[in-house]
Amino acid sequence: MERNGGSAGTQTPQKQHSLSTTGASARDRVNSVDPYGFERSEDFDYESYEELMSEYLAVLTRRAIQWSKLLKGSSKVEKNVKLKRYVRKGVPNEHRALVWMAASGALERLEKKTGYYQSLLVAEHDPKLVESVRIDLNRTFPDNVLFRKTSNPCMQKPLYNVLLAYGHHNPAVGYCQGMNFIAGYLLMITKDEEKSFWLMEALLERILPDYYSPAMLGLKMDQEVLGELVKVKAPGAWQTMVEQNVSWTLVVSRWFICLYVDVLPVETVLRIWDCLFYEGSKILFRVALTLIHHNQQEIQQADGLPDICQVFKQIVRGPFVDECHTFMQKIFSEPGSLSMATITKHRDMCRARIVAEGS
Repeated sequence: MERNGGSAGTQTPQKQHSLSTTGASARDRVNSVDPYGFERSEDFDYESYEELMSEYLAVLTRRAIQWSKLLKGSSKVEKNVKLKRYVRKGVPNEHRALVWMAASGALERLEKKTGYYQSLLVAEHDPKLVESVRIDLNRTFPDNVLFRKTSNPCMQKPLYNVLLAYGHHNPAVGYCQGMNFIAGYLLMITKDEEKSFWLMEALLERILPDYYSPAMLGLKMDQEVLGELVKVKAPGAWQTMVEQNVSWTLVVSRWFICLYVDVLPVETVLRIWDCLFYEGSKILFRVALTLIHHNQQEIQQADGLPDICQVFKQIVRGPFVDECHTFMQKIFSEPGSLSMATITKHRDMCRARIVAEGS
């Protein structure tokens, strides 16, 4: 993954059967665009999608009623055991911005720093930062009609503003590829630049520190931590990776750098983010461990680097990840227990190793 807008290694996000908050109706067949603005592929399986949605819509309806009772029209959200349980079962789209803002601490930051976001936009801009952000605008979700110059309203301007503001807010990070996809998803959900900015700040500075710093130490560290966790949770897969001499960075860097945005279906990613904003970075590990553990046999059968890369491409596609409600239940059961204390212990060990190797 290159920093500062370099084009090498840029990946166009893949879209599978993204489960939406509305059914696949006859109207959907005509416009072939999902509710988030992503164009469906020519071979999109409407029949399977409708079958999947007929079950999931019932779940969504029940969840929406329960969330409405819980919130009772309030704009405030208090973190507690009940709310955590609700978040794990999915936040309805109409409440996502509110819950993400409150759970992540972004709302508190916004209220304390009124006008700060606007001040960043009117300040003098760094030409290099401006150029880096502009280069990636057209590369952000080329298969999404909302991010095209011809669309009205066009999401490119809000995206530019959020990325530019964050680059000036945190000059040590500036702009890095992957941030555009994250900001794009935030804008799709919040429909609000300032909220998206503060959610970016929560993700990049508190939930995932050092992921996007120049050395990307946090990102490198967590990829190694995943390897340590796989060694315990899916030893067969770990053994194969060691024997074939394949680094975890090669197969999972996109998972972590874009927080699964360019990896898993839209609705599945949003369900993951519900928990990420509430519970923190261990959710990224739960998702990765579930994908690897569930497909351990296929990974073990891989012979050589090309085979392993192909397997890792396949394990993020198909019914297992499309059925987001079932998938989210799996991430809290299949990997078994996973405490922050365990993750912290591995992080300290991996960070020390990376620093020692770099010195």
